[in-house]
Amino acid sequence: MACKIGETARRPPLPRLPFQTALLLAPLAYAIHHGEEHLLFNFREWRLRYFPDNNALSTEAVLVVLSGVTLVYLLLHATLRTRVTACAAILFLMATQVHNALFHLGGTIAFSDFSPGLITALLLYVPVNLLIARSALQEGLVTKVQLALLFLGGGALFWAFEFVGPPVLLVTTAATWLWAVGSAFRTARRAA
Repeated sequence: MACKIGETARRPPLPRLPFQTALLLAPLAYAIHHGEEHLLFNFREWRLRYFPDNNALSTEAVLVVLSGVTLVYLLLHATLRTRVTACAAILFLMATQVHNALFHLGGTIAFSDFSPGLITALLLYVPVNLLIARSALQEGLVTKVQLALLFLGGGALFWAFEFVGPPVLLVTTAATWLWAVGSAFRTARRAA
């Protein structure tokens, strides 16, 4: 098919990435982001200049925990396939990736000091999570209002983690996993 002068070729629409598949991009984004923060730059040193030292975990431990927890959210959703499991996964990613991107951007601006991790936070975390959110909306797993509430909840969790430390992650993860599994059992009991 040749285009005539002045005509523009139509691009086929991007293929739709299912929510469950889009979620798989999150652990990959963690790994690449961690590389920027700790292999290319020294995020911990930057963070300690401006924030309290309330996290005794090594950066490698944080990467392993975040990746592992995310994989459990992925498995929960792949197994149960409910709106609650989708919301739990999105809430976790809003806290650990989307608000992390805002943190890096805000820190860079507020302190006039490049925050290591800014590049991958903006180039990976934001687009990956927009893709996840779009897939969840298209599949009817969340509404726009629920997505906005998950964004706000993720922000509260992110800042609680920044100022309190790892116990916030532990409590949040346990609570959302119980919420997801409990919801699936209630749904199964009603269906029986």
